[in-house]
Amino acid sequence: MLLAIDCGNTNTVFSIWDGEKFLCTLRTSTHHARTADAYFTWYSTLVKHYGIEVDITDVIISSTVPRVVFNLRVFADRFFGCRPLVVGKPDCLLPANPRVDEGTQVGPDRLVNTAGAFDRFGGDLVVVDFGTATTFDVVAHDGAYVGGVIAPGVNLSLEALHLAAAALPHVDISKPQKVIGTHTVECIQSGVFWGYVGLVREICERIKAEAGVPMKVISTGGLAPLFQQAADLFDEFEDDLTMHGLTVIHRYNKEIGST
Repeated sequence: MLLAIDCGNTNTVFSIWDGEKFLCTLRTSTHHARTADAYFTWYSTLVKHYGIEVDITDVIISSTVPRVVFNLRVFADRFFGCRPLVVGKPDCLLPANPRVDEGTQVGPDRLVNTAGAFDRFGGDLVVVDFGTATTFDVVAHDGAYVGGVIAPGVNLSLEALHLAAAALPHVDISKPQKVIGTHTVECIQSGVFWGYVGLVREICERIKAEAGVPMKVISTGGLAPLFQQAADLFDEFEDDLTMHGLTVIHRYNKEIGST
C-alpha cells in the first residue's frame, strides 16, 4: 500500500492507495514544527476511527513547504520502515522532465499536477489549480511541464482586502446572484468571483494563443467546484488530481527501478 502525502502552504493531505483506489483521505493544517510522532498519532487515530486495515509499504511526498519534509521523512522511516520518495529530489524520477529555464526550481505540486493530468487526459493541457496561489500549469504534447502562470489565490486576495481596508468585512466566497451588488458583502463576492472568472478566462486564452495548438483546460483544487459554475470556463474538473499524480510518479519510479 502507498501513502501519498501532499503538503501545501495551508493544508497537508494524506491518502492511502491500495493499488486500485484511494481507501481514505485525511487532512490537517500544515505546520512546520509538527514532529514525526505527532503526525503518526494523528494519522493512526483517524485510520483506526475509519476502521481501515492498512499495511503501508511505500510513501511518496510532495511538499511546497521545505521545512516539513525532514519530519515527514522521519515519520515514514520510523513508523513504516521505508525511505520515502520526495518529488523534486534527484532520486525521484519524473515521467517527463520539465522544460524550463536552466536553474529554475519548479514547485513539486506543479510537477505532480502535470503527471496526473497527462496520465488522465494526454498532452496539450492547461491545469488551473485553485490553492493558496492560483496556478496555471502548461503541459506539452509529451507530458512535460513547460511553464505557467502564478496568481494570488482567491482566499489570499480576500484576506488581503480585509486586512488592507478596515471598513471591509471578511466574507466567504460564493457565486453571487447578480453582478451588481446592493450591499457590501455582495459587492465583494461579485468582484472576487467574476474577477477570477475573468482572470482565468483571459490567461487561458492567452496561453492557448501563445502555444498555437488546441488545449484542454483542467481545473483542480479546493475552490475549483465553485468556479465550475462559470459556463465554458473548464473542459474537465478533477478533485483528486494531485493525489493521482503522486500515484503516477510512484508507479513510474517502481517500474524504472525494476528494469
